[in-house]
Amino acid sequence: MGRLANKTAVVVGGGQTPGDTIGNGRATAVRFAQEGAKVAVLDIALPRAQETVAMIEAEGGQAQAYALDVTDEAACLACVEQIIADFGHIDVLHNNVGIGAGDASPGRISEAVWDKIFATNTKSVMFMCKAVLPHMRERETGVITNISSVAAVAAASNITAYKASKAALNAYTQALAMNNAKYGIRANVIMPGLMQTPMAIEGYVAAGQPREEVIARRDAAVPLRAKMGSAWDVANAALFLASDEAGFITGVLLPVDGGQSAKIG
Repeated sequence: MGRLANKTAVVVGGGQTPGDTIGNGRATAVRFAQEGAKVAVLDIALPRAQETVAMIEAEGGQAQAYALDVTDEAACLACVEQIIADFGHIDVLHNNVGIGAGDASPGRISEAVWDKIFATNTKSVMFMCKAVLPHMRERETGVITNISSVAAVAAASNITAYKASKAALNAYTQALAMNNAKYGIRANVIMPGLMQTPMAIEGYVAAGQPREEVIARRDAAVPLRAKMGSAWDVANAALFLASDEAGFITGVLLPVDGGQSAKIG
């Protein structure tokens, strides 16, 4: 019996952009399934979600793919209703979607980019939580984990909207935790640091920076062994927070960052 046996987990952003490594959402979906959960894998690109489902099924797990634009509140509500119809209940909601393309310094950020980043990184979480909360409240149980970033607390000059959206997500999750504690629902944040994931690396490479230099620069900024973390580090933290082992933990902002936030102070 796994740590999530008999539970249904929804992983939003469970596909990933192409790359040499695995992304946070995909790794978390796979890890949840390895620990016995039935997993609903959501992604704006259905083929990416289906790739994750194929990985889970290849290991003998159970999963189903769903296409979802998380910036559409009606679509979020309909997707949650479909998952409940398909699986019977939802025990874990894991919100992993995040973008930062087009971001800039405070004096240069455009309204369009600001709005798109906030819609994807913060408002989408609110939509999914609103959709699943009535179900969790009725059952008086549930776990919600939101993926933020150490950027929320780190100094930043050219990722203004990303930083602000993740800081807002932290505050939202604490309010979510306090508002739903009486229903037995736990809500926490994971703040990944410098991770070797496709989203983190491929943008730099696409802009013409040599992959080896990007990796070396990011590795050097991590206190713990001077090595970036992997998506499995995030997935393992998410597994703990979703499991009964974390049954007395709510409202927590958990850095998974090799000591980067401690270095910042």
